[in-house]
Amino acid sequence: MPRTSAALDRATPETIAVAALRLIDEEGPGALSFRTLADRLDVSHATVQRRCTDLAGLLDLCTEHLAGLLPEVPAGTGWAEATELRFTALYRLLTAHPGLLILRGGRPWMGRRLLARLVEPQIADSLAAGMAPEQAMTVYRRLYLLTLGSAAFVDHRDPAAATAASRAALAALDPERFPALTGHTAALLPVLTDHEVYYGALRRLIEDARPAS
Repeated sequence: MPRTSAALDRATPETIAVAALRLIDEEGPGALSFRTLADRLDVSHATVQRRCTDLAGLLDLCTEHLAGLLPEVPAGTGWAEATELRFTALYRLLTAHPGLLILRGGRPWMGRRLLARLVEPQIADSLAAGMAPEQAMTVYRRLYLLTLGSAAFVDHRDPAAATAASRAALAALDPERFPALTGHTAALLPVLTDHEVYYGALRRLIEDARPAS
């Protein structure tokens, strides 16, 4: 494998992140390793490791790449509209890469791009709309936790498989012990993969937190 500066030029943080996300999406989170990624990029294992040090650093590259895809909301956009734009964009990115969520687990996402594209403008807009700092952070945390939890709840890229797995799990339950779940399976299953559940909850949180004019 190449071990020259040319390899470093080819294996930039962005190309590593894109290749890692593609690997996770195509083969699952268990397939990600420095060696597999290096093979895809046609560089040495050491070259990849030099860019990100360890797995945590590699995952940070991936999340920072995604954060760069978040929209920059135009100045003057109303608080509620701006908030919905930011968090629906985050939700769509996260649901597109469920394997990344599995690998990150509970690790905080505090990269500079996320802070610049989501956290800072959201807090700044809330302060400008009249919220106290504590209220602005509380509202942000509620919106973020809703988005993260909704994205991680089920693999939205393959709703048919998610529904089939849930149906099989419910079918294995004892109806006497789980009458609510087994007795309403047909009605419950579609809700598991319905994006409108998230969008409706997001709009409700935004409406409840909307600052007074």
